[in-house]
Amino acid sequence: MRILVVDDEALARDRLKALLAGQQAHEVVGEAQSGEECLQRVARQRPDIVLLDIRMPGMDGLETARHLAALDAPPAVIFVTAFDNFAIEAFEAQAVGYLLKPVRAERLFEALARAARPTRPQLAALTGAGGNGRRRIAARLGDALRLIPVDTIRYFQAEQKYVAVHHEDGIDLIDESLKELESEFREEFVRIHRNALVALRHMAALERDARGQLGARIEGVGEPLAVSRRHAPEVRRRIQEG
Repeated sequence: MRILVVDDEALARDRLKALLAGQQAHEVVGEAQSGEECLQRVARQRPDIVLLDIRMPGMDGLETARHLAALDAPPAVIFVTAFDNFAIEAFEAQAVGYLLKPVRAERLFEALARAARPTRPQLAALTGAGGNGRRRIAARLGDALRLIPVDTIRYFQAEQKYVAVHHEDGIDLIDESLKELESEFREEFVRIHRNALVALRHMAALERDARGQLGARIEGVGEPLAVSRRHAPEVRRRIQEG
C-alpha cells in the first residue's frame, strides 16, 4: 500500500516513517506538512492511504479529508492526532482509523490492515464531517488541484456534467452538483435559477431589462444573470434579510 504522511511537525512525520520502515507491504511515497500540500501530493502521487494530522495551521485535517473525499478515487484516511476530542467527528465520518499520538506500532499496523478505499456512503459522511464546513473548493487542473476560497466565488453555474465556478481569478470546473453546493453553502449563496447559485456577498442589485426579465447584477460580472420567476421571491427575501 502506498502511504502519504501528513503532519505539520517534522518529528511526528519522522516517527511514522520510522515505524513503517522495512515494511514490505507498505511504502511511504511522500510527506506533506500542510493540508494544501497534501492535496497537491495526492493528486501527483496517488497514495492508497493518507496518515493525516488534524490540528494543522491553515487547512486542518478535517477540511483536507473532505477535499480528498471529493476525488474520483479517494485514498483511505487514517487520522493521527494528539487530541481525542475529534474522535466523534472522525467516526461519524467513518474514517478508517483514528490514532492518538504517540502512535504505537501495533495500533498503526492494525489501522493499516483495516484500510481500504472508502465506500460511497463513507464519502458522503466524510464530506459532511466537521463543524464549519469547507472554506475552499477544490478544482482539478490536470494532475494538480486549485483551491478556490469560498469568499472569492461569485457564482456557481451548472454546465452539462460539471459546475463552473466563477471566482475572482477566473473560471474552473468541478465535478459536484449544484444541489449539493446549495445545501452546503445555503447561508452564503442563493439559487436564482435552476442552473445558477449566486454568492449574496457579491450580488449588487436586481434589475429588469427592456423585456421585463429580472436579472441579478453581480460584482465583477459584465452581464446580469437571469433570475427565474420561481426563485425571484426567495432571492428578494434573502437580499432584504442581508
